[in-house]
Amino acid sequence: MNPDDKIDYPKSQYKKYIKDIVSGTLERTDLIEETIKNHLNEDINLKKTDKLLKIILFSAVFELMFKHNIPKNVVISEYVHASEYFLEKAQISYLNAILDKLSKLIRKN
Repeated sequence: MNPDDKIDYPKSQYKKYIKDIVSGTLERTDLIEETIKNHLNEDINLKKTDKLLKIILFSAVFELMFKHNIPKNVVISEYVHASEYFLEKAQISYLNAILDKLSKLIRKN
């Protein structure tokens, strides 16, 4: 996650949404990291976490924190499904557990 790099977004009907998620995640990386550490300090070590898993996790947490119009179960389901293309089964299960726990803490209603 290098916020100084220019990102070229492909033409898509979802371009605005994807751009919002990517830009928002990069702009709020410190807040997202602080939130994860505050709620899951004993469950995850971000310094030892796989880079790709961390990127997926941060994007999902951004959506949980700032996209309240999307149900938390949908956020979790979509990120777990997308991660199947990039992560191993153990990492996917770990991501699912972390997102489930975080979603209950971030969105208490």
